[in-house]
Amino acid sequence: MANEKFLDAITSRDVDFAQWYTDVVRKAKLCEYTSIKGCMVYMPAGYAIWENIQKNLDARFKATGVKNVYMPMLIPESLLNKEKDHVNGFAPEVAWVTMGGANPLEEKLCIRPTSETLFCEHFAKNLNSYRDLPMVYNQWCSVLRWEKTTRPFLRSKEFLWQEGHTIHETSEEAKDRTKMMLDIYHDFVENDLAIPVIWGQKTESEKFAGAEATYTIEALMHDGKALQSATSHYFGDGFSKAFDVKFIDKNNKYVNPFQTSWGLSTRIIGAIIMVHGDDDGLVLPPHIAPIKSMIIPIGHNKPEILEVANKIYDELKKQGMVVDIDLSDKTPGYKFSNQEVQGIPTRIEIGPRDLENGVVTIVRRDNREKISISLEDVTTKLPEILKQMQKDMYQKAKEHLESHIYEAHNMDELINTFNEKSGFVKAMWCGDEACEDEIKAKTGGATSRCIPFNEEGISEKCVCCGKDAKHLVYFGKAY
Repeated sequence: MANEKFLDAITSRDVDFAQWYTDVVRKAKLCEYTSIKGCMVYMPAGYAIWENIQKNLDARFKATGVKNVYMPMLIPESLLNKEKDHVNGFAPEVAWVTMGGANPLEEKLCIRPTSETLFCEHFAKNLNSYRDLPMVYNQWCSVLRWEKTTRPFLRSKEFLWQEGHTIHETSEEAKDRTKMMLDIYHDFVENDLAIPVIWGQKTESEKFAGAEATYTIEALMHDGKALQSATSHYFGDGFSKAFDVKFIDKNNKYVNPFQTSWGLSTRIIGAIIMVHGDDDGLVLPPHIAPIKSMIIPIGHNKPEILEVANKIYDELKKQGMVVDIDLSDKTPGYKFSNQEVQGIPTRIEIGPRDLENGVVTIVRRDNREKISISLEDVTTKLPEILKQMQKDMYQKAKEHLESHIYEAHNMDELINTFNEKSGFVKAMWCGDEACEDEIKAKTGGATSRCIPFNEEGISEKCVCCGKDAKHLVYFGKAY
């Protein structure tokens, strides 16, 4: 009965996807609401996922010369106002500090929505010569954006992220860094998170405020909506001119450097949930799962079963694998459900019959496959099973993505596709923002997600106005 009650709490994805998402977040104990709407407690299970994301990404960053720093969380209004496009892009979401103790501040302070201005101030003070370049920095921090509509991980007022900021001697170097970081995100999300993406350049209307070009990776959730999963921006020298960042070049002249910025946030945890989760809860890809396997002795009060369970636990720990063991007095069914809702990739069942036959049963979380393994082979076979599971989860998600990509050659096709189906729709576009606005209005919210790097020519005319097309664009409804 306890097992049934445990499962009843999760709404089916097909009945109410939004409620399913909330139920999974709550039952997997990833986060907890607080008295401030949109600000949440990252609970151990949720924060552990973020720690693994940090660890894996940080290693990739540092392999390319990135150094971590930390900037203040408060930005003076005068500093924020130095870059017009940038401040206009963030103005509606900015939270302000106006009092210091009981006294009004002489100048109000913004709680960082992002840190371009602070990095520019730092660069201006510390950059002197071309010999100082490049400066390739990143910080892991939280930011605050006063969102009206919030949902755990996907869109919250305060969230965790990393933001990279670099300056370079030439535009070519900066552009190369911009693309390099997007490549890192692409590789990380596909190979560690098992999430396939489409990637390319944002249109002018969708790019980051103040950037010359924004590049993105876009993932498709189970419900057919897109999620912008990471972005990398080329700033040119616009920010450095606005903040008077200069250096003496090889010709002994003062010039402005070229900048980039790039980031990934905890909304990627929302992507993991919505791409891989099922009606029984979270399903974590082995590469990112904090716990790789839960050992469940069945009839653990029997000394011989407990002895074997502890031996397997110790052997797996010795080889560096993070595993856990459930020694609670709950029923086996409840223990299985608890492991499944947390998304732990595998469980190792050890019961009296298994012990008689000298085997254990390994159950995969993603497809419920039960694999009988001899006791002496557990430490070698479990890594193989996890490796195969990682590949299978990516392939399943890729098949879902590819089966939800459509083409439209005119507005009627575009509108009908979004009315009848969910996913990405490829269509040609003339480059006019007015056509983007019309598409969004007539499709109930579909926006341009990206211009793919490898553009196809599926038509010569814009899907909206019929004029000559400039680009192929992926359109989609997004979180």
